[in-house]
Amino acid sequence: MNKIFLILILNSFIFALDIQKAKNYKQHHTIKNWVMSEKLDGIRAYWNTKELLTRKGNKIYAPKWFIKTLPNFELDGELWTKRDDFENIQSIVMDKNPSKKWKEITYNIFEVPNQKGDFLSRLELVQKYIKKEKLQHIKVIEQIKIKDKAHLEKYKNEIINKKGEGVIVKNPNLEYFQGRNSNILKVKKFSDMEGEVIGINMSQKTGVLKSLKVKLENGITFNLGTGFTKKQREKSFKIGTIVSFKYYGFTKNGKPKFASFLRVRED
Repeated sequence: MNKIFLILILNSFIFALDIQKAKNYKQHHTIKNWVMSEKLDGIRAYWNTKELLTRKGNKIYAPKWFIKTLPNFELDGELWTKRDDFENIQSIVMDKNPSKKWKEITYNIFEVPNQKGDFLSRLELVQKYIKKEKLQHIKVIEQIKIKDKAHLEKYKNEIINKKGEGVIVKNPNLEYFQGRNSNILKVKKFSDMEGEVIGINMSQKTGVLKSLKVKLENGITFNLGTGFTKKQREKSFKIGTIVSFKYYGFTKNGKPKFASFLRVRED
């Protein structure tokens, strides 16, 4: 049993490394003839033709009615409701006992893995499927051809002003690829990252949270002490929790500058 359990963990880890990931957009990047779309702030979900999985390879307990009409080819997308609604989305999607609130969720497709052809032709495959099956809870995220960097900047500002998260820009001329790649970039008002909580610093005087000791993927650790609400400082965080935070560049020691807590990630 222990060997089987270890194999399952390793398989999930390998899967997590294989999904498509975006790099951060920089002004020097060439994006001529690329496409852009809104970056939805929801829970990423990978359809492997049998079940929905999180980006780390864990099962999402979607109701049967939600997945029974999904195609016999793979999909990658975002489970989402509306802008500025992440906590609600996460509570619905990560519940192991799917509730009626799943009716609020739509599956928004931004990639069709392991299909031949360029990006837009891959999306056309799922668009035809949605139309044929007359599906309402599955959508394809709109892709807009970028005129120039000013066009991208204007679109990004429109999204952010509507309380959206940001924009994804992508080279549409390539076959499907895996892993983190400079042919897909995220454009946001600030950079964000995730880390694992490895320590909790509480005030001995007030009994509230002072900071979290966070470990990055590359092993660097730092104290995250800003961005928490009063209510969050009064709650107990757990060791091993994954947290998201925003930052503005790095110090010479590789630590995030001006890091500020965003949220707990359960996916």
